[in-house]
Amino acid sequence: MNSPQIGNVQLKNRLVMAPMISNLASPDGSTSDAHIEYLARRALGGSGLIITEYTYIDRVNSRGSRNEMGIYSDLLLPKLRRLTDRIHSFGTPVFVQLVHAGGKALESLNGNRNYAPSAVDYSGNMPAEMSHDDISEAQERFAKAVLLSKKAGFDGIELHGAHGYLIQEFISPSLNRRTDRYGGSLENRIRFAQEIIDSAKSSVDLPVGIRLSLYEDDRDGYPPEYGLKVADSLKGIDYVHFSAGRFASPGSSASFYHGRGHIASRLPRKSIHPTMVVGSVTGFEDVDSVLRVADFVSIGRALLADPFFPRKYQERHAEIRPCIRCNQGCRNLSFGEVRCTVNLDTGFEINGKIMPGHLSGEIEIAGGGVKGLEAALHAVKLGLRVTLHEIGDRLGGQLNAIIDDRKKAEFQRLVGYYSNVLEKSGVNVAMNSRGGTGGIMCLPDVTYPHLVAKDEVRIDSNIYQYQDEALALAGSCRVYMTNRSLSGLDRDRQIMYRKLAESMGITFKERIDNPDVSLVAEKQYDILNAMQSGRNAVNAFLIPRINEFL
Repeated sequence: MNSPQIGNVQLKNRLVMAPMISNLASPDGSTSDAHIEYLARRALGGSGLIITEYTYIDRVNSRGSRNEMGIYSDLLLPKLRRLTDRIHSFGTPVFVQLVHAGGKALESLNGNRNYAPSAVDYSGNMPAEMSHDDISEAQERFAKAVLLSKKAGFDGIELHGAHGYLIQEFISPSLNRRTDRYGGSLENRIRFAQEIIDSAKSSVDLPVGIRLSLYEDDRDGYPPEYGLKVADSLKGIDYVHFSAGRFASPGSSASFYHGRGHIASRLPRKSIHPTMVVGSVTGFEDVDSVLRVADFVSIGRALLADPFFPRKYQERHAEIRPCIRCNQGCRNLSFGEVRCTVNLDTGFEINGKIMPGHLSGEIEIAGGGVKGLEAALHAVKLGLRVTLHEIGDRLGGQLNAIIDDRKKAEFQRLVGYYSNVLEKSGVNVAMNSRGGTGGIMCLPDVTYPHLVAKDEVRIDSNIYQYQDEALALAGSCRVYMTNRSLSGLDRDRQIMYRKLAESMGITFKERIDNPDVSLVAEKQYDILNAMQSGRNAVNAFLIPRINEFL
């Protein structure tokens, strides 16, 4: 791939790490060593550009999440400089994404009332309408953050003008009801953003881009043609980064119920500015597809699943650990840090390894489900020769019981990954085999009883297995589910599963008497738990015998 540029900054390639909330920063907004190493792993993995997660610009009312990174004071500069120095050590540029969360800010954290261009409903919250003084002060705080970004060693600025945050709130016709110079016409609605861009370009010699929602998924949302017109109407920007969404799902992080490359597929044409597009880019073919309509491809969840995705894309021979678009670990950020359901190391990059990587010898592992597959991969990476026994004729274990076709298609990519990488690693996979008695047993740690077909099946459980079994039984039974049975799913999966289930005759109720299963678990045994258990099983087997394998 040729080396492209954004403004005066040279990139190694056209694959960009998308800005994603991580909650790995500190409560005061300063970055942390864990956050730095999380980003550094993606730089090592070959990303041509790193864009930080959205970074709040003041301590008044701009913060949108807990442990969000901030850039509002000189006191934050030493740690921010540590971040940029670390990313630069890999020869990778890093841009900071600046945000004011506006009407979506967390009042409980900020301690001050939210404001927005207009006093309209924000999912049950009514922010104050901004005065002209409020507008000027917000712009001044953006300007200060731009100067701090330069001092911190960032190579560029991205303004967050998407996802229902303050800049988009001015741009969106549904959120901006103003009749003054900041509302009404398109020219007026983009004035707030344009003045911030003009200020930034006049104060620093850094590239300045903007992330925009190409379209809004809400019923009163604007279409892609409007989003493209906004981009083309802005002056002085070095690139436009198209995402999608406001409040309604799926936004940018579409689950497996939507097509991959779902934003690029709705882009009418390239902007007149250098164009970057994000959205469900999880495979090499998705990268190729986006680069046919844009200058840069922005990769999000796939880099959580496999930080080396860009390097593997360029080399085109290594297997990628696939993002399965489950929206579980990566979207569960209300009170937690970034995680990935298929990558145990995401968010823990700073941790050292428990076991040395230069062992020798042979081990046997019994169980070809996710637990056993991850155990076998972990063992072979330690240097061991591995035989994996599976009692049946298929690898994948419980993943093979998934009924939902769209879910199954994505989850089977994970099984395919294990199968291919284990074969390339020389693991001997013995099908229809129980194995010996001296190996490592990797059966599931938790099993849930199956539902029995009968005239009526009543489910009050958020266990993923029962969501699949409900679909399987819908053709022959009357199936009822409580609303809280979907409580373990992110918003998009809740909406799409409900549509699918209702189309198959499943009825949802607030309450069900005498359910066949009643189990609502805050944490349930899932893919991530199975992977961790597989690694733990190998470590527990080896540690007491470590001298035998050195």
